[in-house]
Amino acid sequence: MENLFSWMAWSPPVAIFFSCIGLMLAGMTIWQVRSPSIERRGFLPMATTRGDRLFIGLLTAAYVNLAWAGLSDLHQGFGAAIGFVVLLIVMRWG
Repeated sequence: MENLFSWMAWSPPVAIFFSCIGLMLAGMTIWQVRSPSIERRGFLPMATTRGDRLFIGLLTAAYVNLAWAGLSDLHQGFGAAIGFVVLLIVMRWG
């Protein structure tokens, strides 16, 4: 029988990426249960909770990373680092 996941490119970086996403979601769930968030306004044009900012930050980081991959010939690690910084900015001040 063929391996169920043989069609996916499960390289170590991909596994680390998805593990980090899972850990972020688990951490945010625990944080929300222990200390429920309130909506607040930052530089985003709407009131958001921590979970909203995480979702928006992850999407933004993904788009930054994809733009880096499509528009630059430099190492993809730089694009990932910039995307991570954008995620942190959205989480803190968004």
